[in-house]
Amino acid sequence: MSHVSDMKILFSRLCSFKNGLPTFKHGRTFSQNVERPPQPLPKESVTPLPPLSEPMSNLPPVVYASSKSENYTTEVTTLSNGLRVASEKKFGQFCTAGVVIDSGPRYEVAYPNGICHFLEKLSFGATHKYPTRDVMLRELERHGGICDCQGSRDTTVYATSADSRGLEAVTQVLAEVTLRPMLSSEEIEGARQAVAFELETLSMRPEQETILMDMIHAAAYRGNTLGLPKICPMENVYKIDKGIILTYLKNHYTPDRMVVAAVGVDHEPFVEYVQKYFVDMKPTWHSEDSDTFKAQTDKSIAQYTGGLEKEECEIPLYPGSDLPELSHVVIGLESCSHSDPDFVATCVLNMMMGGGGSFSAGGPGKGMYTRLYTNVLNRYHWMFNATSYNHAYGDTGLMCVHSASPPARLHDTALVIARELANMAGHVGETELRVCVLLIINNFNTWT
Repeated sequence: MSHVSDMKILFSRLCSFKNGLPTFKHGRTFSQNVERPPQPLPKESVTPLPPLSEPMSNLPPVVYASSKSENYTTEVTTLSNGLRVASEKKFGQFCTAGVVIDSGPRYEVAYPNGICHFLEKLSFGATHKYPTRDVMLRELERHGGICDCQGSRDTTVYATSADSRGLEAVTQVLAEVTLRPMLSSEEIEGARQAVAFELETLSMRPEQETILMDMIHAAAYRGNTLGLPKICPMENVYKIDKGIILTYLKNHYTPDRMVVAAVGVDHEPFVEYVQKYFVDMKPTWHSEDSDTFKAQTDKSIAQYTGGLEKEECEIPLYPGSDLPELSHVVIGLESCSHSDPDFVATCVLNMMMGGGGSFSAGGPGKGMYTRLYTNVLNRYHWMFNATSYNHAYGDTGLMCVHSASPPARLHDTALVIARELANMAGHVGETELRVCVLLIINNFNTWT
């Protein structure tokens, strides 16, 4: 019976909460445990907080971004030694600055291939100003800065992002890492070990884009310029030393092949900092005969040859990994350079092809309505990947589709991808083009 009475008391308490009563029956009161209802607000008020139409007290005035034409104008200044300085004044507290160098694997024809691979590992190391990498990173962290180095087949970029008030320190760091690296024996040996380890693990990774992109370029531009390997060949890992790297830097890290650019800065002070640290202070490889030195660089134009590159290897299968055994096929066509009038149309075509992995279609912003999804991945259950790539360079371009499927389906995979490439010359519907434009806008908003 006690349980029955307890249930009656509990039920009466719930009813009292519902009816807003402060007391309960059955001879017991719990008014001290019930919060009193809040006082009613005036009819014109919704919350006790100040209305959103009025500014809050004790706050500084709000500064809004304005879309002025000068905020989107790129200012360019050429210094006395030929170094170009470019900047755009964007709204915001942070800035991004970088050095873009006309340097990459395509210029390694007279050197052991793999120097640029080494330079990526050596980036932002010890310099004459900063004795260790940690000292340099602490300098950047004082201004909330980060740094990165990325290399393509014809370009090397050293970039930093930091508070705009630390622009001078950021500019000095960029000058030090590009023109005055120490390249100690310990750093070079560390880079050598990092490159060797990366080569050992490349074939063990589930994703094979790094190797495949080297192979498709080697087939398209056999033995020249863009066909030279971006990945350091194993036989060159122990050939590259400090002398070879310094010779390459002396010939390719020259003012006429460099552009120092920044976004979110005032142009005039930025030019002064570049003049101070890039021009007035000499690079590591400067010598008495530097004034008469003439850089030796490859000026060859890329020659598209076409061809076939294939590699047979044992795919490592690990217990419990559940990774499928796949064969990869990349089929490419010669495209246009980034200065060609058809470059924008080629980018739209590449976005229209789209594609990706079969396990992650994503939403419209990830391309689930592109041709390679609708015509390939959604129709052939054995296709694991179909992705379109467009590589644009200063004198040529390469458009290709990477596909992955079981080895037994290799022939069918090649036929399916070849058919889609041939259909690119056909009709493009208005709806398909609109979807492609939405994809481009979505990606643009993500980048900015």
